[in-house]
Amino acid sequence: MLELHLRTYGSPDRPCVLLLHGLFGSSSNWGAVARQLEPHYRVLVPDLRNHGQSPHHDDCGYPAMVDDVLRLLDAHDIGAATLVGHSMGGKVAMHLALNHPQRVSRLAVVDMSPVRYTHNFDAVLGGFGAVDLETIRSRADADRQMSPSISGGGVRAFLLQNLVKDAEGWRWRLNLPALAAAQAQITGFPDQRSDATFDGGAHFIHGVLSDYVTPAYRPAIRRFFPHAKLCPVDGAGHWVYADQPQGFMVCLQAMLTSSEAGH
Repeated sequence: MLELHLRTYGSPDRPCVLLLHGLFGSSSNWGAVARQLEPHYRVLVPDLRNHGQSPHHDDCGYPAMVDDVLRLLDAHDIGAATLVGHSMGGKVAMHLALNHPQRVSRLAVVDMSPVRYTHNFDAVLGGFGAVDLETIRSRADADRQMSPSISGGGVRAFLLQNLVKDAEGWRWRLNLPALAAAQAQITGFPDQRSDATFDGGAHFIHGVLSDYVTPAYRPAIRRFFPHAKLCPVDGAGHWVYADQPQGFMVCLQAMLTSSEAGH
């Protein structure tokens, strides 16, 4: 278990909401959402291992990431929390809910299904590799070097949040070698017990323009989360809360105010 870097919002005497970022992201991705929840909840937003300011480790598997989150909950004396996870963070949240249901009061999975996807992120890794950390003088230089590999300016801006400069020069906060080696683990989903289910409230918030939560994946969702509710967000792709923040918050608030609860 690793001790995760953590951002906190709200009062400790309020119900806890834990926000988990996706691959190549960090706790800062959730800033706008956390500030909206802050008046009514205790909001914990960690950097997952190998991301942000958290420690690096060769093990990028979901069981290890779940253990890190459990350590965080224990360190803050939190018996059960509402979990909200986007993308890779959604798989962390699902695996935790299926194996430690007593620690989850409610679950919101953002644009992710409990399945093995067939894509990889070679193109993104190529974008990182295209940046010559020895010669760049600014983030703008890095953006120019990355642009032939990654055409979307918004995607590059997101990835370049991981570029930092310290006394020794420019570096990536991400553990890129470990993440590259773990592509199959990250795009996959751990095998579960045959009887593994989370019987509490589970909301799957997904972008209508995304292909991560399709009708083909609904049997897997229902198998593991029999009370799952789907909340589509019009006009949103995979980055639901960035693409359509108001639509995302409507779905999230519906989950938070529902009468369903976990174990």
